[in-house]
Amino acid sequence: MIDEVVELHQRFFRGLERLLDGWFLGLFARFVFAGVLLVYFLSSAMTKIGAGFFGFLQLTPGAYIQIVPGAMEAAGYDPSAVAFWPYGLIVHLGTYAEFVLPVLVVLGLFTRLAALGMIGFVVVQSYVDIAFHGADEATIGALFDRVSGSVIVDQRTLWLMPLVYLMVKGAGVLSLDGLLARFFDEPLLGEPYAEWG
Repeated sequence: MIDEVVELHQRFFRGLERLLDGWFLGLFARFVFAGVLLVYFLSSAMTKIGAGFFGFLQLTPGAYIQIVPGAMEAAGYDPSAVAFWPYGLIVHLGTYAEFVLPVLVVLGLFTRLAALGMIGFVVVQSYVDIAFHGADEATIGALFDRVSGSVIVDQRTLWLMPLVYLMVKGAGVLSLDGLLARFFDEPLLGEPYAEWG
C-alpha cells in the first residue's frame, strides 16, 4: 500500500514537472513581479523626474533626497550643489534603472542581468531606508521571528525570491529571451530550455 502511494506521488509530480518545465516558473515569477512590484517601482521612479514629455531628462530634488539623502543634506538640499561624481551619477543611474530594469524583467528581455540589477537595487534601497531614512525596528523587522509583515526584511526578502529564480534560471521560453534564443539559435536560456529552442 505504501509503495503504491509513493509511486502515485512520484508519477504525479514527475508528470507535473515535465508539463511545466521550461516555461511555467519563469513566466510565473515574472507575473508575480509584475503584479506585486512593477507599478510600485514605476510609480517610485515617476516621483524622481520632472513633469511633461521631456520630464525624464530632469531629475527632481526628490530623486536626490530619496537616493542620496546624506549628500543632499550636506548640500543644503540644493541638487545643483551635489557633486556629480559619485552622487549625481548614482542618482541618475538609480532613477533610470528604476524605469528600465522592472520593464526588462516583466518582458523577459536580458532577464538574468535585469534580475541581478533589481536584486542590487532592492538591497541598496533597503540599506538607504535603514541608514538614512530612519526606519524603525518594526519597519525593519527580522528573519526567523514571529512577525511576518515587516516592510523591509520580510517583504523585501519575498521580493527577492522571484528575482533570484529569474537570475539563476532565466525567464523561460515564453519570453523575449526565449524568442531571441530561437531566432539566433543560441542557448541564452541555459540547458533546460535548449529543447524548446
